[in-house]
Amino acid sequence: MENTQLPVDIAHWLLALLPIVVLLVLLIVLRWRAPEAGPMGMFAGGLIALLFFRTPLETLAVAGAKGVWDAIFILFVVWPALLLYRITEQAGAFDALRHGIQQFSRNQLFLVLAFGWMFASFLQGIAGFGTPIAVVAPLLLAIGVRPVYAVAIPLIGHSWANMFGTLAVGWLATTAVIDIQDPTATAFQTAMLLWIPNLTAGFAIAWLFGRMAAIRHAWPIILIISLVHGGGQLLLTLWNPVLSNFLASTAGLVIAYPISQWRRYSEPAEDIKERYVIEEESEAQEEEQGEPIMGLGMALLPYIILTVTSVIGLAIPAIEEFLSQFEVGLGFPTVETGFGVVNEAENPYSPFAPLTHPGMFLLISSLITWLVYRSKNFYDRFEAEEKGIWSNLVSDAIPSSVAVLSFLVLSQVMNHSGQITVLAQGIAEVAPPVVYAFAANWIGVLGAFMTSSNTASNVLFAPLQQQIAVTEDISEAAIIAAQSTGGAIGNAIAPANVVLGTGTAGIVGREGEVLRKTLPWALGVAVIVGLLTIPLLGLDLF
Repeated sequence: MENTQLPVDIAHWLLALLPIVVLLVLLIVLRWRAPEAGPMGMFAGGLIALLFFRTPLETLAVAGAKGVWDAIFILFVVWPALLLYRITEQAGAFDALRHGIQQFSRNQLFLVLAFGWMFASFLQGIAGFGTPIAVVAPLLLAIGVRPVYAVAIPLIGHSWANMFGTLAVGWLATTAVIDIQDPTATAFQTAMLLWIPNLTAGFAIAWLFGRMAAIRHAWPIILIISLVHGGGQLLLTLWNPVLSNFLASTAGLVIAYPISQWRRYSEPAEDIKERYVIEEESEAQEEEQGEPIMGLGMALLPYIILTVTSVIGLAIPAIEEFLSQFEVGLGFPTVETGFGVVNEAENPYSPFAPLTHPGMFLLISSLITWLVYRSKNFYDRFEAEEKGIWSNLVSDAIPSSVAVLSFLVLSQVMNHSGQITVLAQGIAEVAPPVVYAFAANWIGVLGAFMTSSNTASNVLFAPLQQQIAVTEDISEAAIIAAQSTGGAIGNAIAPANVVLGTGTAGIVGREGEVLRKTLPWALGVAVIVGLLTIPLLGLDLF
């Protein structure tokens, strides 16, 4: 958009910021439900585009259609994830899961870290597209975690893995939209900065669990796992960025078992008196329920199937290449605004391969799990509930779908009208090089907040960031690394991701409560990343 006549002034900058402010105020301050706040933000963005950014109705229509198409990517995770949740929950699998895992380890803090940080990171490494949130939130509920925390914890825990996760889809997209002068240095510095949200995620989850007492108890495991996660990814980027996160997050999951045998983490943590994350009634409920209907292995069956099918479908090149041949996409015409913001025709626009989409693996897991549980007669004592699986799925998924659709339509409207560009350029124009280095990751946060995607954030802003780095004569590697890290951090507060979690946790309408847990972490980490980006400007590592 270098040739646009976009007015980058304080009035238009504030107008472009207004839809985001509307969303945050409605969700956090007024505590509206996401299905109500989302459409209001969407209409605010559309009205501002129409009245103040010279955006024709045709451009708004194309932007809205693209937003709906983008939402399909997420909804193809939301609906299958909710289906899997209903199938397992109504068979009694979560009761069995809680009972079996407590025999594996009686340390609740370890279990919360293992699921909310280690397993969520592993799922992001291989599947992504919201899968860690959709899968881990119900698992945390099963071990007695309060619903709001069950959503907030994987949002924080998986964020660091977004850039190089899903077999580095974010990195590959970035290299596709810009010509990076030094890919090795850029990948390495990105991994350096991503280590910050990884390490702080472990401490943040411990803090949510039991404040300083929990941090004192958990610091050894946090340092060990972060060394494997962040340090492993850092070193692996020098060899193969595409596999760096998958291998590091897998190693972090594998090492969880020997750590669980350490007495410090196999027995309850008696020194943590206040447990803010765990339901007070969970232990009493466990005693009342008696023996579960199935064993731990059978309760874990859907997640074993999900992991195996994801690895086979995505990590084996020959199979992934074969499955990804079938793509679905829509064509859209060229549209522009009165300020010269042009969005070129795309045919197809953002195609995706349904056979390698995580939603397909969730569907396969749901089908196989239902068949096995049905053959084992696990639904016999829940016959009435089994008949309600589909009706419960629809009632759970529709509010989440409305929210996701409105958020992503708003994102495309702001992009096509130039509002997002005005926000980013406004920051760049008033910031000298050192200040811009601090602010670069905040632009990435903004992109991920609007799109719920590290990849989309980089596609939107990496060209702008590169252009500013050249203009200001500052390190391209450092600026792109900051942009990418900000995109990862922003996933913890992206409204569409939050709705994905509240939907699978059964608490649609409490998105503001979740954001009040994740927003302080995201803002704090963005400050640290910004400060540590500054020294990278003059650091020549390669």
